[in-house]
Amino acid sequence: MTSTTTLRPHHKHWPRRLPHAITPPATSLWDNLAVSARRYPDKAALIFFGRQTSYRELCEGTERLAAYLHSIGVRKGDRVILLMQNCPQLVLAHFAILRANAVVVPVNPMNLADELQHYIQDSEARTAIVSAELASELAKASNGLAPAQRLQHMLVTHYTDAFDAGVSGPDAPPAAWASWLTAQHPLPALEGGSVHGWAQALACSAAPPALEVGPDDLSMLPYTSGTTGLPKGCMHTHRSVMHNVEATGLWVTMTPETVSLGVVPMFHITGMVALLHASIFSSVTVVLLPRWDRDLAGHLISHYGVTHWLNIPTMVIDLMASPHLDRYDLSSLVFIGGGGAAMPQAVAQRLFEKFQLHFAEGYGLTETAAPSHFNPPDEAKLQCMGIPWLSTDSRIIDPENLQELPIGEQGEIIIHGPQLFHGYWKQPEASAQAFVELEGKRFFRTGDLGRMDEDGYFFITDRLKRMINASGFKVWPSEVEMLMFRHPAIAEACVIAARDSYRGETVKAVVVLRQEYRGKVGAEDIIAWCREHMAAYKVPRIVEFVDALPKSGSGKVMWRLLQEAEQNKP
Repeated sequence: MTSTTTLRPHHKHWPRRLPHAITPPATSLWDNLAVSARRYPDKAALIFFGRQTSYRELCEGTERLAAYLHSIGVRKGDRVILLMQNCPQLVLAHFAILRANAVVVPVNPMNLADELQHYIQDSEARTAIVSAELASELAKASNGLAPAQRLQHMLVTHYTDAFDAGVSGPDAPPAAWASWLTAQHPLPALEGGSVHGWAQALACSAAPPALEVGPDDLSMLPYTSGTTGLPKGCMHTHRSVMHNVEATGLWVTMTPETVSLGVVPMFHITGMVALLHASIFSSVTVVLLPRWDRDLAGHLISHYGVTHWLNIPTMVIDLMASPHLDRYDLSSLVFIGGGGAAMPQAVAQRLFEKFQLHFAEGYGLTETAAPSHFNPPDEAKLQCMGIPWLSTDSRIIDPENLQELPIGEQGEIIIHGPQLFHGYWKQPEASAQAFVELEGKRFFRTGDLGRMDEDGYFFITDRLKRMINASGFKVWPSEVEMLMFRHPAIAEACVIAARDSYRGETVKAVVVLRQEYRGKVGAEDIIAWCREHMAAYKVPRIVEFVDALPKSGSGKVMWRLLQEAEQNKP
């Protein structure tokens, strides 16, 4: 470890036990699993509805699956789509893709066929690993593409491949989950390709290919949206992810005795890096939940003595509102924190008064491999991004002249550090525009407006980019608009944020109908159509019809006027 970072205001609140910068291992991310398996072969790596997977089993499984992927043509640098909820198969498949020298393309399982086509087409993936209840939607997406763009192989797993569907007692899943968690789905037809079963793949007896990837090879291609166009792939190497993997363990004090609640989605950059990879690096035991359920979460924390819970604040709000809260023993928790939305002060106060737990908020982006800022667990401030963490420099600049601003002034947040992505996949112009040079260092422009206080803590105040934060899910209006324009009745649409007492923000669409549909298509019709064509969290909850959208002299929709009018509503 080194400590070469120039002293900044936040260093006076720096955890004394930590250096300002670190030197991560110069190895592949898969090596982290191999090391943990050698050190703790019989230790539980994963617990899923009562079934434990040891580090040895997990590591051996990744090698068999990597061998199978190699046998069907996956080679170094190939992109492989990974589409499923949190489960042991996601962890195993993720590391198997890395072990096969390939690149993980994590995709949100809430996406529908219209959205999934972009991930297949843009990443040029020819292989996908998917859970059975999502396989038909992915096949539908692939089958709708030109033959040269389609998937060639789809590997399908059922959740019951990783647990006993008949499990009872405290480890049983909620009864309401039975229909999707234990259902057996027929394998879909993949036009021009082959569909493979999970058991068949894990029975592979061939040797895996030689491990050829190292720190500077591409490891994953998570997608992020922006102000215009479709989602863009963020190129992360093993090195850029490795930094935040080790940094997470150090910051929140992960050890091999840590038990973590794995409920933050692992397709998302935060769950993928700060939960999945950080846990494997530190030989942690992860208790997995495929979806959020407040009472199941409370039970699992109590039953397994969970010590670390990375989450979205809305999860804590939900658990604290449970009528069964007094049944749960949360005394084992030593760290609770997360990001994606601000933690209300009243909830944080109740959390502390009842359980003596401080909620530590953090901030990160897909481009920064999750955290770039985090509150020191012992000196956390509420509604605050935290401080730039290990090896990271962050400034506030004037977005127009790109000059650094004094303490307390609002400007654009920029970030420099080893966790930064290497640019957007196949988009050199967008990549160039995403960075700015300051004092000889390359900083990423976040598009978020904020300020830094005298202690060096950062606070978000506004956004330069259009983005809606609904319960921690980032919704990009331009993407929703592009999908809505496919509706035959919609002439124009502008998507903005509306206040929501639970989600923080929700999606609102201001719509101009084509003349022939006026009076014939209602808001519920539009919402129902959206539910069929986009992920649930992107669907507008509110649709307002207008005769025309406000436009500038150049014909651009003036979305800010609509957003400001919405914000000014009583």
